[in-house]
Amino acid sequence: MTSPADSIEKHDPYTLTADGIKEPPVGWKASFRYLGPGLILSASIVGSGELIATTALGAEAGFVILWMVIFSTLVKVAVQVELARWTIVTGDPALTGYNKVPPKLGRMSWVNILWIVLALSKFLQFGGIVGGVAVACSVLLPLGGPALGTTSITIWTIFIVILSIVLLYKNSYRLIERGAFALVVIFVFITIIIALGLPLTPFAYGADDVLGGLTFLIPAGAVGAAIAMFGITGVGADEITYYTYWCVEKGYARWVGPNDGSAEWERRAKGWIRVMYKDAIISWIIYTFGTLAFFIMGAAVLNPQGLTPEGNEMITTLSRMYTDTLGEWASVGFLIGAIAVLGSTMWAAIPSWSRMYANILATMGVFNWHTEPAKRLKWIRVFTVVMPIIWGIAFLVLRVPVLMVQIGGVVTGIFLVAVVIAVWYLRKTEVDPRLHGGGWFNAALVISSVAIGLLGVYTLLSVFGLTIG
Repeated sequence: MTSPADSIEKHDPYTLTADGIKEPPVGWKASFRYLGPGLILSASIVGSGELIATTALGAEAGFVILWMVIFSTLVKVAVQVELARWTIVTGDPALTGYNKVPPKLGRMSWVNILWIVLALSKFLQFGGIVGGVAVACSVLLPLGGPALGTTSITIWTIFIVILSIVLLYKNSYRLIERGAFALVVIFVFITIIIALGLPLTPFAYGADDVLGGLTFLIPAGAVGAAIAMFGITGVGADEITYYTYWCVEKGYARWVGPNDGSAEWERRAKGWIRVMYKDAIISWIIYTFGTLAFFIMGAAVLNPQGLTPEGNEMITTLSRMYTDTLGEWASVGFLIGAIAVLGSTMWAAIPSWSRMYANILATMGVFNWHTEPAKRLKWIRVFTVVMPIIWGIAFLVLRVPVLMVQIGGVVTGIFLVAVVIAVWYLRKTEVDPRLHGGGWFNAALVISSVAIGLLGVYTLLSVFGLTIG
């Protein structure tokens, strides 16, 4: 009789066996059913960074740094893909790989020690996201007092935390993927339609505005905003990291099978890596268009009025993008959409971060990530419960969602540099040269790495007040 533990191991995506091998599909049509990790990534990206930070930057800087939206979302994809390539080849998630990068302090690599610092800062960022959802819910349906009153916001925060735990406790990949898809499609589609329709409203923008934002220039005084745009939009260090977990749980590594050095293994690996490329491309298209829409709405509607989203009034200020163009009736639609888009970030972030926290415990020796799948699932569920509670408390104590999101963005920019170093180390030491990307991809990886390195340097300098603009 097969025990539950044996059953888990038999179907465990982190266990590579000959039984799990599957032939890769050929072409886009055949590959669509195997896409999915990028949808979870998009659900996370088209959330706090876009609705809160990108719109705020559009409101602050106007159209002038529009080009940075496209550049910032595109340039980091190469690093994301390269780390996922290593994962598909080895079957290991990112933090397991990061822990191999010397030097080490005891059992821990310096990269994972820095990741712990990142994780602590994220309590603030995700606290801000929980707060954004709670404020939107409170404005839509006040409970126990005024919409922005302490009682109503506290009740909604507690409700959102409990609901998140209940919905995500099972940690089913299929459920997470389908939920992410639904949440992303709803709000991004509506936002893109409205952004494209702005020329028909009093807040019309024209070709000159768009072309002026594509001049690849950063005017004096907008340097800081441009750098913030690069750090916040597109995939960040955390998304690049947890994309690897979803690639494994989709099945890419298991379907390639254990590396026996054969030509058949090489063919399968290249095939599933090509599927991952398609997944990353679709994800990039989704969050780039979503980001462009949010930025344009901030630049066209909020910037001319001198409105900047701040504090608990963030949601009501952002709603002006809709009510000022469509009328007061649109506020309800916006609030529902804001709940969906910020909720999508929570939907993707809770299971993603719970996996990373469990993985960091495994690198500390608490359990074996590959051979003890039951313990892995137990710890993932523990963090699924604990994290939303901490995030909710962080918001209720601080109550400054925009600032909380931006603090997380700064630390993410610094950790991106460590991710790049880890990616190049793992590429050199553990990825079969036969599986390296072609000339164009390798050039893109170099450009991506240099751009991220410059971002890290600027971020560090800005922390000590040594930057300009």
